[in-house]
Amino acid sequence: MIEELSNIRKALPSLKSFRKLQPLERREFKAGMFFLSPWIIGFLAFTLLPILATLFFSFINLRITDGILSPPHFAGRDNYRQLFKDPQVWSTSTTPGSLWVTIKFGLIALPIGILVPLGIAVLMNNKNLKGQHFFRSMFYMPYIVPFVAAIFIWQGMLNPQSGWINQSLMYLGVPKQSVPLWTNDVNWVYPGYVILGIWGIGNAMLIMLAGLQGVPTELYDAATVDGANGWQTFWKVTFPMISPVIFYNLVLSMVGLFQYFLVPLVVNQGNGNPGGTTYFYNLYLYRTFFTFQNMSYGSTLAWFLFAVILLVTIVLFGTAKYWVYYAGESR
Repeated sequence: MIEELSNIRKALPSLKSFRKLQPLERREFKAGMFFLSPWIIGFLAFTLLPILATLFFSFINLRITDGILSPPHFAGRDNYRQLFKDPQVWSTSTTPGSLWVTIKFGLIALPIGILVPLGIAVLMNNKNLKGQHFFRSMFYMPYIVPFVAAIFIWQGMLNPQSGWINQSLMYLGVPKQSVPLWTNDVNWVYPGYVILGIWGIGNAMLIMLAGLQGVPTELYDAATVDGANGWQTFWKVTFPMISPVIFYNLVLSMVGLFQYFLVPLVVNQGNGNPGGTTYFYNLYLYRTFFTFQNMSYGSTLAWFLFAVILLVTIVLFGTAKYWVYYAGESR
């Protein structure tokens, strides 16, 4: 990776090379920069500046409730010391911490979020399946439904009293007192959230399907000639060839799970019920910023989340060389 970054740095034009440009090339360069300027200004004003501002806020003591005219005080590492002692972040003997809640849910949801789209994509890629285009459209269509609207729909479906899922279970003979309470039960809230999340796997399924359709057919022909069965063909041919696509979805899913926020905010009103099991880290971050209006500690939480996601991403990229296969990569 360091070598690639070094090559990119060498390929960037220097001021000396700009001075050597011909008049026509210089005019083209200025015209290109002119058309890029809206994006550059937007990036500087709405991305880079807020990032630097939150880093600065994490080292001062700033609360909106103190008033605009109140000068902020330099806090040094006090916010970070508070972070590592905060029971809302780390688990205690009585309540689960928001970071552990996020990780625990991720350990359940992440494998399902990878395996279910992969299984559906394999099914959609089967040449014996009739109506492939229809089923692909049906699986993808929920993804284009606004997410908040989908949450309200599923909130009604998972309703313990009137939801059609529990109504179907009681119709099949499950006693009323035994049906799951879903989002109101400590033991069922995560399965309920996972069921709700499966609603939006259409995009991941489509990406997996594109990867499957890019596998050269001659590899399957060679596996058939060698006497490989379906399972062996999948693990020896299909999985290695689509492993970059799986890795791509894995990284995006991991980042999304650490930023899990909207579902518990809408379904459980962001209060962490039942029993603090839905008080996710990003929800605590949101409440620190906008409910408690503590900009400094909220910025500290945000930078810690960035560090955790960065660390996990580095670990994933470090392990990718053992199972991700790139056909055009030199070994």
